Parts: sequence; C-alpha cells; structure tokens
Amino acid sequence: MRVLLVSTYELGHQPLNLAAPAAALRGAGHEVRTLDTSVEAWSEELVAWAEAVAFSVPMHTAMRLALRAAAAVRAARPELPIGLYGLYATVSQDLTLAGLADHAIAGEYEPALVAWVDGQSKGTALIELGRHRPVSAPDRSGLPSLERYARLAVSGEERIAGYVEASRGCVHKCRHCPIPVVYDGRLRIVPEDVVLADVEAQVEAGARHITFGDPDFLNGPHHSMRIVAAFHKHWPELTFDCTTKVEHILRHEDLWPELAGSGCLFVVSAFESVNDETLALLDKGHTAAEAAAAVGLLRRHGIEIRPSFLPFTPWTTLDDVADLVDFVAALDLVGNVDPVQYTVRLLVPEGSLLEPVLGEGGRLGPYDAERLTWTWSHSDPAVDELQTRLAALVEGAQTAGEPIGRIYGRVRAAVHAAAGRHAPDCALSSGEGRPRLTEPWFC
Repeated sequence: MRVLLVSTYELGHQPLNLAAPAAALRGAGHEVRTLDTSVEAWSEELVAWAEAVAFSVPMHTAMRLALRAAAAVRAARPELPIGLYGLYATVSQDLTLAGLADHAIAGEYEPALVAWVDGQSKGTALIELGRHRPVSAPDRSGLPSLERYARLAVSGEERIAGYVEASRGCVHKCRHCPIPVVYDGRLRIVPEDVVLADVEAQVEAGARHITFGDPDFLNGPHHSMRIVAAFHKHWPELTFDCTTKVEHILRHEDLWPELAGSGCLFVVSAFESVNDETLALLDKGHTAAEAAAAVGLLRRHGIEIRPSFLPFTPWTTLDDVADLVDFVAALDLVGNVDPVQYTVRLLVPEGSLLEPVLGEGGRLGPYDAERLTWTWSHSDPAVDELQTRLAALVEGAQTAGEPIGRIYGRVRAAVHAAAGRHAPDCALSSGEGRPRLTEPWFC
C-alpha cells in the first residue's frame, strides 16, 4: 500500500516520528513517502498519490496542526483512510473519530500502525504499550536534510544537530504531563544498536551534535550510560544534550563527570515553578531549592541547564511569577531561558492526572476538544491578564529580533509592575555563547 506519513511539528528536529514508522512500514512491504509541514509546503500531489495517510502527533502543537491538515485531506479525498499516531493520538476522540480520522494509536505505535495499514484494524483508538523490537533503525531517507532544522548554537557558531531517543515513556507521573496518561509510569527502552545506528546515519548526514529527546534520559540510567559510552567511543568529537528531572540530576550526581567528559553540553529540565506548594500539587518531586542546587551541580562539571517553566497555573499568584523571574536572574539563567517560557499556561489534556485535583477544587471548566484541553480560569483576573500581556510582549519582541537580555528585562518589568514590586536595575549576564538549540522549546 502507498502510505503518506505526515509530521507537522517536532520541536524543530528532523522528525524521528516519521523515520521510525517509515522503517516499520517499508519493512512490511509498503511504499512510504513523508511530508514534514514544518519545513515543507503542503503537497496535494502526495495526498493524491496516497492510499492511506497517517499523521504523527507526539505533542499538543503537532496535534492541533494535524487536525487542520486532516480536515483538508478529508475534504479533498473523503474515501482516504486517515490515521493518527503518537502521544496525543487518542485525545479528543469525539472530535477525531467522528469524521476527521479512522484510527488513532498512542504509545508504542509501530506494530499497530503496520496492522492498520495491512487492514487488520480500523475505526478504533488504541493505547499500545507492548514491548517490541524495531525491525531496523529509523529510516530517514526522503526526509528534508538536517540543514533545514534547528542547529546547536555555541561559542558564536552553529552546528548541524540530529535527534534520537534511547527510551519512550516515563517512570514518573507528574500530574500535568501528558505522558502518564498514555504510559502510566511505564518505560520502554530502545535497543542500543538501534539508537547508535540512527546516530551514525545522522553523523554521516552532517550532524555534529545530537539531542537525546527521551522524556527523561536518566529514567533508565544504566541503559543511557551504556549508550553514552558507545557514543563517545565511536564519535569522540560529537556533543549532545539530554532532558532529565531535577531529582535525577541530584540523585545521579556521580554520573555527571562521565556525561560531561563524553560531550554533554547542556541539560533541559522542567523546573516549572519556584513555589514549593505548586510543585507538590504537580507532583514534580523537587523543590525550588533543589532546582537551584541542580544548576550549581551541573555548572561545576561545565554543563549548562536550560530550564522549562510553567508559570501560569490555577494556583499561581502574581508574586509567584515575580519570584520566578527573580530566580532566573539570581541564578544567572537569563541567557538559558527561552522567553516563551515566561508565558506558558497550564494545559490539561483529556485523562490528565490533574482532572480530579482541579475538579475537587472547583477549578475545572468544560473540555475544549479543538484546543485539546480542559478549560480553566484563574480566580484572580490579574493573573490571566498578565499571561496574555506577556505572551504578546514576547511574541512581538522575538518577531522584532530583540536580544534575549532585553526581552527578559521587559518581562521582568511587566511582572514586577503587576505584582506591585519595585524592579531595580541590575547587571545581568547575557549568557552569550552558552549552548542552545536555535529553535525555542515548547510543547
């Protein structure tokens, strides 16, 4: 069968979630073409060629974009089978399976996706968590070149970057995270040889840096460290970044010398808030003081941290937001935080572990199927107004090309004014030259 796999957004990386199913489907004898609408124009020719179309939906933004594209495919070819696969595939089923899509698969999707294309299943939504070994390494042939995606920016230069995953799922159950909704605390390991083969293919395509995009790289520390050791042995000049929780940074203090020596330049970590009560409600497993300690620990080994934040929740106060921006300055993180992080508002996807928490507190509004979230509003309208104001400020400043330090200063002034604080001038490091990817992170 002729299968078109479509990605709409994958954090600025060449889509692994096209390459992995492409390998599985080609291994099963199907003809596969791919389309990444984040860097490629929509192709009516590919839609006309296809006998089935499957959309990769690994995150919220990707799912919302995919729903629009699926509607266009359905309008153009009403008879064409349409599938959704990835973390968000089974969200808003009343909307998706009522006409936009024929099948939805979340979790370990490759075997079920092949079965759907083979005609063995249809018209259902599945969460697949079975263990399976990929038939081969991801097949990136036919994808846009790595040069078209986010690069590593470090010390005044940009380097081509690749992307792999050593595991899927997560052993933790942070209440605001969409991963526990599907994986329920389970971890699925990607075989070492598959990961290394994918790295090799991207190095041959020009990659000089690799992102390990696992939800948490240290969920399975022994597996990850074996991969890092082999990675550094084969490609000693190659650098990398990874994502892990604050509690793992501190718990695995003994691993950071080896990770630094093997090329780890920076770590992404979900700090979320600097209010310990909010962190407890989210079940993050760390405190604000521990987040600060994690920054210091990594820096002692020459590794920078790039925190992600969730500043706007139903429990946020104006003082909380002011404390957060002050925390960023106090820890010399201005250059490490993408300005969009100051604007993020809590999403509550269908099945979220926060549903009962918000419901009991009377904070849960109607479900918005198109926005893929339960609605909520803050009891203090000034908090919602600040979020809206910061979002417009950051978007406008980034569009105008303002430097990150200036954007931070404007954000800090707006936040302090809203909280009724005095924001004195202070000398801030720009963080110029610190390692980062050229596309800001958001879900």
